[in-house]
Amino acid sequence: MADKKMVEAITSMEEDFAQWYTDVVRKAELIEYTSVKGCMVIKPAGYAIWELIQKQLDERFKAVGVENVYLPLFIPESLLQKEKDHVEGFAPEVAWVTHGGLNPLQERLCVRPTSETLFCEFYKNDIRSYRDLPRVYNQWCSVVRWEKETRPFLRSREFLWQEGHTAHATSEDAKERTIQMLNVYADFCEEVLSIPVIRGRKTDKEKFAGAEETYSIEALMHDGKALQAGTTHHFGDGFAKAFGIQYTDKDNSLKYVHQTSWGMTTRLIGALIMVHGDNEGLVLPPKVAPVQVCVIPVQQKKEGVLDKAYEIQARLAKAFRVKVDDSEKSPGWKFAEAEMRGYPIRIEIGPKDIEAGQCVVCRRDTREKTVVALEQIEGKAEEILGLIQAEMLDRARAHLAAHTYEAPDRESFERLFARESGLVKGMWCGERACEDQIKEKLSVTSRNIPFRQERIADTCVCCGKPAQKMICWGKSY
Repeated sequence: MADKKMVEAITSMEEDFAQWYTDVVRKAELIEYTSVKGCMVIKPAGYAIWELIQKQLDERFKAVGVENVYLPLFIPESLLQKEKDHVEGFAPEVAWVTHGGLNPLQERLCVRPTSETLFCEFYKNDIRSYRDLPRVYNQWCSVVRWEKETRPFLRSREFLWQEGHTAHATSEDAKERTIQMLNVYADFCEEVLSIPVIRGRKTDKEKFAGAEETYSIEALMHDGKALQAGTTHHFGDGFAKAFGIQYTDKDNSLKYVHQTSWGMTTRLIGALIMVHGDNEGLVLPPKVAPVQVCVIPVQQKKEGVLDKAYEIQARLAKAFRVKVDDSEKSPGWKFAEAEMRGYPIRIEIGPKDIEAGQCVVCRRDTREKTVVALEQIEGKAEEILGLIQAEMLDRARAHLAAHTYEAPDRESFERLFARESGLVKGMWCGERACEDQIKEKLSVTSRNIPFRQERIADTCVCCGKPAQKMICWGKSY
């Protein structure tokens, strides 16, 4: 009864998806709420996932020439004001420091919502010649955005992220880096998180404040809502002109640099939960699972059982992240807990298994059980973990395909959003008014203009005028 009760504490996602999400986040001990709305404690189980994301993403950054730096937390108000579009875009979300101790500050300081302006100030002094370019920097830090509605990982007032900021000699070089980093993000999501994404450009309405172009990767959650999983921005020379960032070119003339920025956040943990989780809790892809293999001794008080569990752990720990659940809880409780925490593989070992020279390996994603000879456990664990990683991506791709629809006209466009949950491909004339109208009437936004364009129809789904681009539309977090 106690084993069953643990799982019953998670609301079914079919009953209430938002409550299911909150239950999983809390029951799997990923976070704890604090006295400040929208600010959370990321507990060890949650932070361990972030560390694995950070480590593997950072490796991919370094492979394409990115160097890490760290800039201050505070931005003087006068610095933030230098780029008009940028400050207007962030003004509603900015948190301000007005006092130092008991004394009022002569100038308010903004707690960074993003660091474009700080990097611009830095680059102005750091870049002198074409020989100094490109500058390809990134920082891992936290930022603050004063969100009205908050939800753990998905939208919090303080969150962890990485923000890349680069400076280049030409617009072409900057745009190339913008697309390159988008592809780094997309490959990471698919190869590490097992989350398929749609790569594309944002409309002008949805682009980043101060950017010439913004690109995004869009993922589909289990409930049919879209989640922006990462963005990259091409700034051109707009920030450089506002901040006076110039370099001396080979011909001895002064030129403005061209810049980019790009970021991914702890929102990815929310994506992992909502793409792969089920009614028993987390389902983690092996590459970001803090525990890849959980060994559970059955009848552990019997002689030799715990010793054998530790022996299996020692053998597997050479290649995998392994733990033994040697707590005093019942085996049933341990099984339920391993499922809730999303451990990809559970190994059950008891007296009869030891006698037979075998163990039982259970997959978290499919719950398939396999009897494995103990001498083959290393090879079998590697094989099963590889299958889990690949098949989780396959299932997520199938879900994305099954919940992506085509709307050739306005009637079908509105009907699809009234009846279905998911993404809808529809043509667009390029007019902001149509985009605004769709958002106002259907609470639907343009997710992005996919790089892989299709001709769904010749006319805009809103106004019926000649279409320019195919857009993925959807409801989002």
